[in-house]
Amino acid sequence: MPDTAVKPVSWIGSSYKDFRKFSNAVQDAMGYALYQAQIGGKHGSAKPLKGFGGAGVLEIVTNHVGDTFRAVYTVKFSTAIYVLHAFQKKSSTGIKTPTEDLELIHRRLKIAEADYIEQLDKGKAI
Repeated sequence: MPDTAVKPVSWIGSSYKDFRKFSNAVQDAMGYALYQAQIGGKHGSAKPLKGFGGAGVLEIVTNHVGDTFRAVYTVKFSTAIYVLHAFQKKSSTGIKTPTEDLELIHRRLKIAEADYIEQLDKGKAI
């Protein structure tokens, strides 16, 4: 059963700005999936992102008008959801996440971890 407390969402880097560039329909679909994560659930469109050691980093995939959009977030931390990356998949071949996007996600995950530790050190529950 999902936890009923709503965890806040923290956006890392340009993820919020990039997310806001998506159409309203894509934002609504992904926003609902993020809300499910905030209350401790997992939306059907959210799947573990390969290469991150388990289900701590998830990817929401939404298709709209022939285009594919992705948002990557982490649920590794008990007090917040961190959105690490939001992007439109450009490649027409395969479903694999491009290496440069994976590297960006790794860097932003480290930023999220540092922020989480800083918030804990300050005694803040974000």
